[in-house]
Amino acid sequence: MDSSRVHWHAGDRPNPSTTGTIIASSTRPPAPAPRTGPHQFGRRNVLVGVLFGCGIIAFIDEAVFHQLLHWHHFYDRSTPAAGLVSDGLFHAFSWFATVASLFLFADLRRRGALDTRRWVGGILVGIGAFQLYDGLVHHKVLDLHQIRYGVDLLPYDLLWNGAAVVFVVAGLLVLRTAGRAGRAGRAGAADRA
Repeated sequence: MDSSRVHWHAGDRPNPSTTGTIIASSTRPPAPAPRTGPHQFGRRNVLVGVLFGCGIIAFIDEAVFHQLLHWHHFYDRSTPAAGLVSDGLFHAFSWFATVASLFLFADLRRRGALDTRRWVGGILVGIGAFQLYDGLVHHKVLDLHQIRYGVDLLPYDLLWNGAAVVFVVAGLLVLRTAGRAGRAGRAGAADRA
């Protein structure tokens, strides 16, 4: 007997109110294809952008402030060797986030679901959120490192965190305009239908 199909005869069923042969399948019918389009993947566009923004700003932070300027390491509360190891791990994180986001970006393009405004808005939010997290949590709360040593930190902290807030606000504004454009586009498509 084929395990994927069960043949019932009218007399074998608990309620033989109908006659004839009924075929019942043990497999579910295929699910309807999901609707695709940029508006269906809005949140994913934003998250891919945020991941890319976090990866890029982490890379820039590590390359500029850690390697080129030698202002600090990711973890400065131990030996210089521990600081170099922490920089390496931080650098690996930045590249992992960037490469993973590019694969997700390619998937959005393949599906025809890329919304460039939402993606760019996500990048700006990711840059600002990562920088603000670094400036507040890493620098002040956990005291893993400071932006620079041997100087008055207040101007550096204000510039670092102020720039982070500007990036977040700019990203939110871009996302807001993208949301409005998406709603207007869907309303226009509904009117044409």
